[in-house]
Amino acid sequence: MQLTFFGVRGSTPAPGRDFIEFGGNTACVHVELDNGTDIILDSGTGIIPLGHKLVKKNNDIHLLLSHNHWDHIQGFPFFAPIYQSERNIFITPGRTKLAEHDAILQQMSGSLFPVHHQSLAANIQIVPIDENKNSWLLQDASISRLTMNHPGNGSSYVIEADGAKIAYITDNELYPPYKKETDFLDFVDFAQGADLLVHDAQYLFADMPAKAGWGHSIAEEAVKLALACKAKNLALYSHDPSRTDSSLRELEAHCQDVVNVAEDQLKVFAAAEGMNFSF
Repeated sequence: MQLTFFGVRGSTPAPGRDFIEFGGNTACVHVELDNGTDIILDSGTGIIPLGHKLVKKNNDIHLLLSHNHWDHIQGFPFFAPIYQSERNIFITPGRTKLAEHDAILQQMSGSLFPVHHQSLAANIQIVPIDENKNSWLLQDASISRLTMNHPGNGSSYVIEADGAKIAYITDNELYPPYKKETDFLDFVDFAQGADLLVHDAQYLFADMPAKAGWGHSIAEEAVKLALACKAKNLALYSHDPSRTDSSLRELEAHCQDVVNVAEDQLKVFAAAEGMNFSF
């Protein structure tokens, strides 16, 4: 199994020369199983360069959405495979309130986009998972989901395949001021022993309390979760769009210092576009 980051920002893209090292595209992660199955986590603007790669293939594409906020679906209208005839694309929506399963398609309708989703050449299917079902098989992979703490809710995912475990927990507030959907210890169990934990780390303590309740975690809290679940690697993710390359390097170094103090073997880093992992 291989994982590649194509988009790492939260909220909105971050263009410009101060955002080159880590990248400015919004959420998108590509997982390719050993048998060639393509699984995509979220469809932010990072899915656009991923589409340039996948358009050269003709196999089915499986897109797992965390939720429908704009930065997680906005790249879909520019995803090249949706314009390929006879291409199969299966979309699993996140567990959101309200349950608007086809929001990713409805953005391509009316006055919102010039190409209507009904005109797309690909065979696109929305595949909701039963509300009471929290795990299922996708080709050779076992998929699990857990509701994240975020305005409107949504789904975190664990992918287990080819002897590896990846946990994708973005746009998640581990200690929200509102009623939690999922407790910290439930996230610990969910991501237990992950080879790679990808977790929201958009804020610092300096951002609080102004941004409490906005649905994102403080970076040190993401480290705390990774240590508690004994993950091997932690990718700090969903970077604040105002956080420049230099400030992200500082955030990364600070979180590495936290791990050193804990005397743990956890490897922690700030996710960057193009970063690739083989398991």
